[in-house]
Amino acid sequence: MTVLAHEIMTPRIKAVPQSWTMEHLARFLTDNEINGSPVTDDEGNIVGIATLKDITEFRWSSSRSSVHQATLTPEERKEARRLRMAIFEEMGKVPVEVRDIMTPSLLCVDELTDVKDIAQIMIREHLHRIFVTRSETITGIITTSDMLKLISDEALIQRVARNA
Repeated sequence: MTVLAHEIMTPRIKAVPQSWTMEHLARFLTDNEINGSPVTDDEGNIVGIATLKDITEFRWSSSRSSVHQATLTPEERKEARRLRMAIFEEMGKVPVEVRDIMTPSLLCVDELTDVKDIAQIMIREHLHRIFVTRSETITGIITTSDMLKLISDEALIQRVARNA
């Protein structure tokens, strides 16, 4: 007997609205001790995923130097830095919303998908979480932590091994 997605998934999904600010998202993720969350539109439909990595990448890209700076004179580099800082300061006055940083695509598996197949998808796609569906409705989420729990559950690991 194989181990299926619905047996290891987390059924409670903590979704966030796409209109939240990036700062609100960061607080939410930290308060809930999670690294990512599905994003919903105004009708409550899941439209993407936002993670701590998305926040970090946005902050990093907003503050990093351009590759073209090597061709600038020292005076031009100083002026470019001044302009970048002025733009970044102005951007800070306008809140960045979750919709601006989220990944707008989702990878999902059916509740009856074998965990071996899920592991292969997660490895191939470099995912830390994957949504679980029943009739195209999201019913849960499987994270790398959920997959690692298999190792500590002797009965589940034996079922996986028997079907290898």
